[in-house]
Amino acid sequence: MKSESTPGAGVPASVRQRADRDLDDCARVLAEVHARDGYPVNWPASPGAWLTPSSLIASWVAELEGRVAGHIGLSRSGAGDAAPGLWSARAGVSTDATAVVSRLFVAPWARGHGIGALLLARAATEAQDRGLHPVLDVVASDTAATVLYERLGWQLLATVEQEWSPEQRVAVRCYAAAT
Repeated sequence: MKSESTPGAGVPASVRQRADRDLDDCARVLAEVHARDGYPVNWPASPGAWLTPSSLIASWVAELEGRVAGHIGLSRSGAGDAAPGLWSARAGVSTDATAVVSRLFVAPWARGHGIGALLLARAATEAQDRGLHPVLDVVASDTAATVLYERLGWQLLATVEQEWSPEQRVAVRCYAAAT
């Protein structure tokens, strides 16, 4: 398994492919993130299932000080994803030529170590290695995430409104990795 370290960080973080044994730790970290930041917006009935959608291509965890400190997934595009369609229209390619970066979160206690950037780089590299262009959707109100994506050079494709349910309309910012 490939592992990577955060360059220049005081305490190095590493990224490795997520294993089934990591799901409980990931769910605990996700609960911390949800309590603090409201991500995900709608708490899943089964966090483990939410982290392992059928469209999943690959997933990774970040570790810091021997603990799971973050997570990211890479998936095929699905009906609810806006960014793949926007990118494919702009680039003149099929949505099958994209991979959706998803389920990115970092434990509140582990922030400030470059973990989000490290996880994003790993997912983007994997997508590109597979000949796919990485894209993502993020709730527009998640300003910390949008600042991270833009700082790392991700291109804003558009802000769109999605209907998640008859009672819930959400503004979503759609990004593509820089070309």
